[in-house]
Amino acid sequence: MSAVPRVMIIGCGDVGSRLGLQLHAAGWQVHGLRRTVERLPAGIQPVAGDLNAALAPADWPREPLDYVVYTAAATTHDETGYRAAYVEGLRHTFGWLKQHGQVPRRLLFVSSSGVYGQQNGEWVDETSATEPSGYTGRVLLEAEQMAQASGIPATAVRLSGIYGPGREWLLNQVRQGYRVASEPPLYGNRIHAGDAAGLLACLLNIDNKGGALDPIYIGVDDEPAPLYEVVTWLRERLGVTHWAEEATVRRAGSKRCRNARARALGWKPQYPSYREGYTALLESASVNVAK
Repeated sequence: MSAVPRVMIIGCGDVGSRLGLQLHAAGWQVHGLRRTVERLPAGIQPVAGDLNAALAPADWPREPLDYVVYTAAATTHDETGYRAAYVEGLRHTFGWLKQHGQVPRRLLFVSSSGVYGQQNGEWVDETSATEPSGYTGRVLLEAEQMAQASGIPATAVRLSGIYGPGREWLLNQVRQGYRVASEPPLYGNRIHAGDAAGLLACLLNIDNKGGALDPIYIGVDDEPAPLYEVVTWLRERLGVTHWAEEATVRRAGSKRCRNARARALGWKPQYPSYREGYTALLESASVNVAK
């Protein structure tokens, strides 16, 4: 156990910044890498870097790193963009560590439930088959496997449906009259951004105290729910009565993710379902409007 553990958060955006602030408050030394370091909150030591670069960033810390958390996001949503962010970016990160002779105690790789290909409302957990039908899941699975083969102990954290302040896609769609098929139910999984960061912090703290981690965890709230149910609930809260003219949306994916392995560690989401999470989001928005 390090007296002052050092962590590097690669791709330190919303979830990464939330994580960094939690760790900083707990006494960790936190470094955050992103292109625009001006957006990093105080308490996170900025490292300006480009995941496309083979040479380590000039601001890369010289002292040993205990942990690396890889939370990068694709800047373009096509296969080339995904491969650049998750596979090549991770490869460059391993190169940067090697350039500085650093061997972290563990890498957390933030992945997605998109690695699962189930589409008929099946329950899935960390032992379920991973047979993604789209490039997003295939690329993430390749990156997970690269992390596991890196020689650094690695844990993939498969998040799903992250929402919160600044992540309000569904709210905006509902306001526009979003139509969703009710039958068969299209199950979705979600996690509030704060709970996603809390899970990552939980994993790091357990490892830093000498606890054992599994190679994979699913990060979702306690209640997978049909999208139609979520949309109906949000329509009522938002007072939306109209429907969009476009045809009813029918997404391809439908699965229910279990969080039992993560909860067995002692982690529990602050927002156990979409109801608590979106209630907090809507109340926060109301307060901001009032100001």
